Amino acid sequence: MIIKRVNYSSRKYVIMAIFAIVVIVLLVKLFMIQIVDQSYKRSSDNNTLRYITKYPARGKIYDRNGNLLVYNEAIYDLMVIPRQVKKIDTLAFCSSLNITADFFKERMSKARRYSSFSPSVFMAQITKEEYGKIAENLHNFQGFYFQTRSVRSYPYPIAAHTLGNIGEVDKKDLERDSYYKSGDYIGKSGLEYYYEKELRGEKGLKIIVVDVHNREKESFMDGQFDTLPVPGKDIYLGLDAELQQYGEALLKNKIGSIVAIEPSTGQILAMVTSPSYDPNELVGRVRGENYMKLLNDTLKPLVNRATSGIYPPGSTFKMVNGLVVLQSGVVNKNSVFPCNGPESQPIRCTHYHNSPVALYEAIENSCNPYFWETFREMFASPKFASSKEAYAYWYDLVTSFGLGSTFKTDLPSEVAGNIPKSSFYNKMYRGVWNSMTVRSLSIGQGEILATPLQLANMAAAIGNEGFYYPPHLIKSFSDGSPIDSIMTTKKIIDIKVQHFKDVKVGMCRVFEGESGTARFSKIDDIQVAGKTGTAENPHGDDHSLFMGFAPADNPKIAIAVVVENAGFGSQWAAPMASLMIEKYLRGYIKNTNKEKRFIE
Repeated sequence: MIIKRVNYSSRKYVIMAIFAIVVIVLLVKLFMIQIVDQSYKRSSDNNTLRYITKYPARGKIYDRNGNLLVYNEAIYDLMVIPRQVKKIDTLAFCSSLNITADFFKERMSKARRYSSFSPSVFMAQITKEEYGKIAENLHNFQGFYFQTRSVRSYPYPIAAHTLGNIGEVDKKDLERDSYYKSGDYIGKSGLEYYYEKELRGEKGLKIIVVDVHNREKESFMDGQFDTLPVPGKDIYLGLDAELQQYGEALLKNKIGSIVAIEPSTGQILAMVTSPSYDPNELVGRVRGENYMKLLNDTLKPLVNRATSGIYPPGSTFKMVNGLVVLQSGVVNKNSVFPCNGPESQPIRCTHYHNSPVALYEAIENSCNPYFWETFREMFASPKFASSKEAYAYWYDLVTSFGLGSTFKTDLPSEVAGNIPKSSFYNKMYRGVWNSMTVRSLSIGQGEILATPLQLANMAAAIGNEGFYYPPHLIKSFSDGSPIDSIMTTKKIIDIKVQHFKDVKVGMCRVFEGESGTARFSKIDDIQVAGKTGTAENPHGDDHSLFMGFAPADNPKIAIAVVVENAGFGSQWAAPMASLMIEKYLRGYIKNTNKEKRFIE
């Protein structure tokens, strides 16, 4: 029998090839695990390391006198890493937090959707007292840990709309700025929103080694990779906390606004809106519930009437009209016009007084026919080729006072009001109109709308005799960095200084003249220049208005007051303004009986 010998030597190459393929597959898999797919690494690291974001102290906010308006108070967020949550006593966990099993499932589901490996907020803004009850047993619940945060606190329950509030970031915030992560807080309104980048600071990072029982052991690599947070900038405002608080007391149980400005800088001294709310109501876990209550309140306490409430300026606007016609050269301060009181046509006066009247008497008596007649004279003047040209002249000077537009500074929720363009009347009257058609503009009615902020700025511009700085809230940053140049740029009004001086004389007679509409609001030893106004309101009683400044020769405060549905400006707005002026300039009120009437 012949035995045929088989040659197996070639098979070794097959075996070698199989081994080579296995090695290559293992190497590829290892590469994928260690280099490409980071989930395994994250899982490993998260079992031993904890990456803790160190949140910076948010910048504090002070008033012009160094009074602390907003500071930080420590709270705690309970964080969770879903991957690490294993075999915990859910009943005991829920009991320690006073939550339901359904709430636990909902929050865990949300955390997993965000990431199974990265930490996210399980329960936000736990108080010190709640933290003390839970912290000692937290080691029993693997995957959970506390992260220190801070919320805002307000020692003065004032200026809620101005200061604004902070809240948890939403989807748009996360898409807009990579600085934020889910669960972070951000300025939502007011100064907190406008100065968010300055106030927030920069985050730090701390890496901690933890054991299998979720207990912190030591810093990773002796803190070589840790970074310190950078605190946010503190902000000093032009706001006077005492004056703001006083204004809010005056407007309590009323609807309206008070705005006070320092004419020499444009800094807001007080910005009161009523009804309002305590800013502490929008802090912590009760924020959402309280916000909805405020939102559904029929009195609309969330509306900032100082910057977004719009009203016909009424007789307060006569000062601007007077300045425009004086600048046109059509009339002068001695030009006189007759007034027949309530029998006057086409615009009647509210009362009888001496006639005829020139500028000073017209302002003192708030004479409607005088301002209508001077308005009509300007439109009819041969200086202008047409009514449209006269209107364009009027429009340009009126808007130079900051009316009909926003100031574009750090003021919250500001609206433009309305100074109608000629195109509006061209469309309404098909191109055929004149001074008679728009006569209501001469006394601050018709289509003119202004905010209390704009009226206060108008007063500041007249007090300064022809210029103003855009109204703003900030005074300075704690580190000395400059504020936006738009807030320090002087705005010049193209009207002669002498015309402002003449109008100021008439405004002083509003307080000091025998028939001045604010004569009962005169302040001993302080000369106030101002103008009352009564704005017609198609939805109810007229609004009571006032705008003015003091001292008249060197104003330290310019102010506007609007009290809705309160009637004549002399009854409510003017006396409230005089109290605010006296409080700011003197520091106390002499006539406490008058003060008591308006506060109580």
